Amino acid sequence: MSTLNEADPALSGVQTSGEPGASPFGTILTAMITPMNDDLSVDYNGAAKLANYLVDLGNDGLVVSGTTGESPTTTDSEKLGLLEVVLEAVGDRARVIAGAGTNNTAHSVELATAAADAGAHGILAVTPYYNKPPVEGVIKHYETLAEVSDLPIMLYDIPGRTGLALEPETLVRLAEIPQIVAVKDAKGDLESVVEVMSATDLLWYSGDDGLNLAFLSIGATGFVSVTGHLVADRLRAMREAFLAGRVDEAKQINESLQPVSTGIFRSQGAIMTKAALNELELPAGPMRLPLVDATPVETAQLIIDLAEGGVQGFTP
Repeated sequence: MSTLNEADPALSGVQTSGEPGASPFGTILTAMITPMNDDLSVDYNGAAKLANYLVDLGNDGLVVSGTTGESPTTTDSEKLGLLEVVLEAVGDRARVIAGAGTNNTAHSVELATAAADAGAHGILAVTPYYNKPPVEGVIKHYETLAEVSDLPIMLYDIPGRTGLALEPETLVRLAEIPQIVAVKDAKGDLESVVEVMSATDLLWYSGDDGLNLAFLSIGATGFVSVTGHLVADRLRAMREAFLAGRVDEAKQINESLQPVSTGIFRSQGAIMTKAALNELELPAGPMRLPLVDATPVETAQLIIDLAEGGVQGFTP
């Protein structure tokens, strides 16, 4: 089974021991957007500013160059630059996790090696997509990725995007790789999660904001969120209330957050998140093709949704 890599105790915002689900990744993580300038170049200064905002809001972890960070359309040098500026900005206050998953094992190794050399605290590695490898290929992919550094790895299981689900039997085998310590779950099969959690020591993170409380109820450690760009403080409050046994309070917070999830996911998550951040005059900017900016109609509806969800800065 997997073993926990000990987190840096200097990161005071990260719970590493003394509570259920202690983790080297933190508990409330946001999959951070990549701010862009008007000419679609990466806004590195904006990334540093946004990272500080997100940690101040309540995140104790950030994922850089995940899907929400438009990783399919950023170059390797841009990914490394983003990681470096975010580490410099908040690396002493939060865990900074580098997205390094691709459907090319050699490329994933290059990204993971560069992330380790830059000082990342962990790796997020999505299931190889499009080419649909058999189980043995998936296992060997992750074994190879684990060989390049001692960084803890969080698997990202999102079959709606990859076309390939990590079945319970596969996850149990992957848990035997020491560096694999956690799963970001956007599959939503809670029954299979219970099965794997009972058979391994893998930590579980909700990768679906609409199911955050449901995941907590079966023992998840925390969230890798998109709505955390806006409501990380309330996500943290919900988790703390639930773990303290104040279930009704957690339920009320969760219900109050549902309009936020609805609004952010009416279209693609990065599109709507950038629209929200642009409205708040926080670093965001435009989308790179093939993603496109939210339309005025979409933005107007988003403002209504976020106001209903009680997000500060939005009124109907």
